[in-house]
Amino acid sequence: MTTEPQPPVVARWERVAIAVVTATFGLWLVAWALLVPVFEAPDETAHIDATVHVALGDAWAAPGDLRVTRAVLIAKQQQATQPSDEWATVTELLQTFPGPSTTVNQMTQHPPTAYLVGAAVFRAVHYGDLRWDHAFLALRLADVAMVTALPLLAWSAVRRVTRSPRAALVGGLAVFASPELASIGSSVSNDAPVLLLAGVTVWLATRMLTGDLRWRTAIGLAVALGALVWVKGTGLPAVPFVGVVVLFSGVGLLGWGARALRTVVVLAVAGAIGAWWWLHNLVAYGRVQPNGYTAMRPPKDFPPGEHPTLGHFLDVSWGTLTRTFWGSFGGRAQVTIGDLLTAVITLVALVVLLGWAFRRGPELRTLTCLAVFPALLIAIQNRTSAHSYLTTTEVAATQGRYYFPAIVCLIVLSAVAWRRLLSGGRFRGVAVAGLAVVLPAIGVYGFAVAAAWFWNAAVFPVTGRGLLRYSEVGPVPPVVLAVVVVLVGVGLVASVVQVVRAGARQPELVPASTGA
Repeated sequence: MTTEPQPPVVARWERVAIAVVTATFGLWLVAWALLVPVFEAPDETAHIDATVHVALGDAWAAPGDLRVTRAVLIAKQQQATQPSDEWATVTELLQTFPGPSTTVNQMTQHPPTAYLVGAAVFRAVHYGDLRWDHAFLALRLADVAMVTALPLLAWSAVRRVTRSPRAALVGGLAVFASPELASIGSSVSNDAPVLLLAGVTVWLATRMLTGDLRWRTAIGLAVALGALVWVKGTGLPAVPFVGVVVLFSGVGLLGWGARALRTVVVLAVAGAIGAWWWLHNLVAYGRVQPNGYTAMRPPKDFPPGEHPTLGHFLDVSWGTLTRTFWGSFGGRAQVTIGDLLTAVITLVALVVLLGWAFRRGPELRTLTCLAVFPALLIAIQNRTSAHSYLTTTEVAATQGRYYFPAIVCLIVLSAVAWRRLLSGGRFRGVAVAGLAVVLPAIGVYGFAVAAAWFWNAAVFPVTGRGLLRYSEVGPVPPVVLAVVVVLVGVGLVASVVQVVRAGARQPELVPASTGA
């Protein structure tokens, strides 16, 4: 049997509701793109510079050999010292300040794929004629366009697993809960295409695990995986994840040989699309992922009398990962929504997920397979961080955003866990409505923190002085940002109302074991 068995029926109101959530998220990302000053997102200077290099036709240098152009560094200097009406165009910067600086750009440790896309965007908007901040804003908005689909993908995946309209809508709203995700998704980086392609990969994997055994779904999964690993190394853990998914999809309907054949075909197609860069690395450098930071963070011994300790490693890792998963903004993650808040949110999320997601039930195989992706990301990230600690004395590579490729997996697992936790009782509807309010509220709070930090000297609420500063060096007039924020607010209120009404519109079609 290779046809999809009885897919969940999605009513028209559900489609309208998730369309509103998705459009609202797109506007949310636009608001973040307009709020955070250019160069103030993590590694944004390096990502912008890599795109400039590719747009200029420069060769993709060996890892650690690329240098940031002087023009990009001068743009940062203008941002700090001049009002925006005095800033130069990209062409003026390149002509007046040609050539590279001595600053290392580590981004050539990645494939050039994302930067080829960015260079195409540059050329489409005639970037040389634009003031540099407007040219770089065009790159941000291109990334926004890629990341906007995340709520739709999360909604569809949750809907497939739970068959619950209300849980699926809350799953779509869950994407708002991490202001860090919005900040990264609206900045210039190679994470934006990773978020899109990883989301599509997980969505198709969920379809296969829930009964869509058509070959076109399997090939679509292979293409999405191949494109994902063609962009960035954080997509590589998706390879064994997809292998597990395909191998265990259709157990009881397809024999072992048929599932093994599908697995080989899917991984072969994905490899034909995306493996070339990593094979090139093995041939040229003797390793899959060269380290672009070697020139900046060389090996170093611990001082006499000091040695690595597990306690220090865990303390730094926990604090940094939780902050930078939920909300720690700025080029050096210098502003945070609060260590206590992020620790509490993380603990609550982990307790609920680990305590209720993997209980015995008809979805256990699906949920276990979906858990493989985040588990691999956690294991690989901590191994990399531990290696850095042991060889350089620094606990590095501790960024919560490295887990974002598996965000749809985490939302599906959490959706099932919360539904089981809230399995009965008269207050279930109130609790679900509360989740629908709290999840985007965390994101809104993060936006307010970022606004106060970047534009109002870390004072809240925003004052006339902050608005004046934004009008002087912001990319658009303050009223434009205000209108976008108001539209986001309207969309969020409408979405929460739909969640509240969802339970009354139709019964939830889920097995009794899930606690419906």
